[in-house]
Amino acid sequence: MKRFHVHLHVDDLQASVRFYQQLFAAEPARVESDYAKWMLTDPPLNFAISTRGSQPGLDHFGFQTDSAEELDALKQRATGADMALLDEGETTCCYARSEKHWVTDPQGIAWEHFHTLENIPVFNEAPAPVQTAACCAPVPAANACCAPRATPGASTPSPKSCC
Repeated sequence: MKRFHVHLHVDDLQASVRFYQQLFAAEPARVESDYAKWMLTDPPLNFAISTRGSQPGLDHFGFQTDSAEELDALKQRATGADMALLDEGETTCCYARSEKHWVTDPQGIAWEHFHTLENIPVFNEAPAPVQTAACCAPVPAANACCAPRATPGASTPSPKSCC
């Protein structure tokens, strides 16, 4: 099974948690000081909010898979359609260790495809980013906090980002 994923940046986490609890008629599956996530079953949705970003609103969309095979099928579909693919492999973000890759739609909206391997006690195990434009998605803007960074002398971005 695949679960649709939406990640939003919010200014006031507590107010947003109260709002989405009412909207979904459900408690979040995880709440941290900077992050909350609902794992809804009807419809299947991984809905996350965080205060990690500079502008409130959409951070990224995605699909969470239940298996490595489903994740590979999404990767093959993206590769077969000649989509620009950023393969992060195993990484940590959003209080989880995951296997993931990213594609970006023609409007510049990032799509994350991931398979969660385990929960972890921190948002991200990588060093804290210096800039704070986006939470997690590999956006083309140079001021993104967690977006993959180009390695000097390399033709592709570094594969480590968060969320």
